[in-house]
Amino acid sequence: MYPTKTPAFVEVTPKNLPISRSNSSLMPLPIKPAQEVKAKLIKTAPRNKLRLIALGGQDGIGDKNMYIYEYNDDILVFDSGMGFPSAEMLGVDFTIPDITYLEEKKNMIRGIFITHGHEDHIGSMPYTWPKLGAPIYTAPLTAGFLQAKFEESGIKGAKFNIITPGDKIKLGVFNIEAIHLTHSVPDVLGFAVGTPSGLFLHLVDWKIDYTPVFGKPTDVVRIAELAGDGVRALLTDSTNALIPGYTISEQIISQTFDNIFKDTKGRIIISSFSSQITRVQQVIDAAVKNRRKLVIAGRSMERNVNIAMQLGYLRVPQGLLQDIRHINHLPNNEVAIMCTGSQGQEFSALVRMAAGEHRQIQIKKGDTIVISASPIPGNEAAIDDTVNNLYRLGASVILNKQLDVHVSGHANQEDLKTMIALAKPEYFIPIHGDYHHLVEHGKLAESMGIDPNKIIIFENGQVVEFDQKVGSVTKEKVQSGNILVDGSGVGDVGNIVLRDRQAMAKDGIFVVIITVDHRTGKIMTSPDIISRGFVYMREAEDLIYKSRQEVKHIFASAYERTPANYELIKKTIRDQMSEFLFNATQRHPMVIPVVIEI
Repeated sequence: MYPTKTPAFVEVTPKNLPISRSNSSLMPLPIKPAQEVKAKLIKTAPRNKLRLIALGGQDGIGDKNMYIYEYNDDILVFDSGMGFPSAEMLGVDFTIPDITYLEEKKNMIRGIFITHGHEDHIGSMPYTWPKLGAPIYTAPLTAGFLQAKFEESGIKGAKFNIITPGDKIKLGVFNIEAIHLTHSVPDVLGFAVGTPSGLFLHLVDWKIDYTPVFGKPTDVVRIAELAGDGVRALLTDSTNALIPGYTISEQIISQTFDNIFKDTKGRIIISSFSSQITRVQQVIDAAVKNRRKLVIAGRSMERNVNIAMQLGYLRVPQGLLQDIRHINHLPNNEVAIMCTGSQGQEFSALVRMAAGEHRQIQIKKGDTIVISASPIPGNEAAIDDTVNNLYRLGASVILNKQLDVHVSGHANQEDLKTMIALAKPEYFIPIHGDYHHLVEHGKLAESMGIDPNKIIIFENGQVVEFDQKVGSVTKEKVQSGNILVDGSGVGDVGNIVLRDRQAMAKDGIFVVIITVDHRTGKIMTSPDIISRGFVYMREAEDLIYKSRQEVKHIFASAYERTPANYELIKKTIRDQMSEFLFNATQRHPMVIPVVIEI
């Protein structure tokens, strides 16, 4: 049953974005309200059950979040993020969700709801939305970020419904209400999703901060009101489920920044996520108070700062922001720089500065670098390399372990307990985290009195079903996983290519080039051999000589068995030379035979 006391749900009226030109001369983003999408429905046999599916979000922090609510022929999608590649994904830029399941049912999608503007929630939209085409529902700042991404990718025709906390939307069987949450970026929305199987609270990425930099605190009052009507299940953020205590307020950071700006004589460079608009405002405030000019470095940060200024989210006094090309004309004690690169991302502004490759900013003795972020698991080595390079150039580096230069945007254990106490759910479903985060979050819920039989832990691709009586994980699994984005290629790098890259990185490559007389099938010259990452040829002359003799012997024997069948001959050379080289070196280089007919 739907909650009986909840106000009637109506179709949301799209709003115009509150564009402000007071801070920027740039033109506002042409975000358009959503239009009704009429599609032919794919009729399926009614299940009369709510199905919850994660295509991302259940196997890591900062993962490619994407959640599905499905009831018969109606589907809602929440978020469409990107993830960082793991260490074995050599050369991969980032990962996005496998949306095969949604593509097969795209005519059933009533809307895509985006909770906020962090990359793990919006980063895959330029890749997934063109395949799904459903109306997008989100808050103004997040819509601005998305529109900019779409424009950069040449995507047209996206329909945006601009929603704010308190808006109520009816789509198919679903009744959705937007709820204000506090995080490390403005305009974060949680959602109350009314379904025939009950009311579900979908609250991803939040904390309880009573003194946030932007807006109001998390709307605990509305959550408590919804609890009075009965919450069937609470799905909520597990990022900090292992961290005791309460999350501290963003105001602590403001005081720390003020002290750093006051005590530092040289240039100050602060690195954070490009979507961390709250942190940008804190840097702006510290720069104004301590009479420094501010330069923004990094393409994504420049874009996001411009969007936030256009929409009136950033308070920037006239004359504060300076052109990066003029930075060297300013006294060091009057300069502050805000840049990307807090995770050691290749090609980011801070990484290029640390490598001495940034066009306008060269690190020098006396510079103070503040890394205002926590390492995402897997990025620690890249961050350490960046910090070491900064020290080599004479800079000082301040990390969060030294001073409070970063506050998590996620709820710690006591805040998580508070949310469970407020929502009073019948079922508890931890989301957004590694598996051990989900389990530990479930233990917190059990300590708060939730029936352990009603704590549901599920992984990407699994299906959770709720009918009027019970909810449980089914035996069904849908297609899910990582689609790898490498340069302009999307999905063309798979397991086989990754294995090849891993093999080349581990043992190198061994290229054999054979020139053959087309008429006689005889080798015309001694085979050419190229070694990369395997052996240094000048110091392995004996091995190279023996390898050439072995190649000639293998080729002659193979040609005699299958004349002119060069594909089979190359396979024979690859297999037998791999065995020969392993016996000689105990290594497995990738052997690449090349046969040239003349």
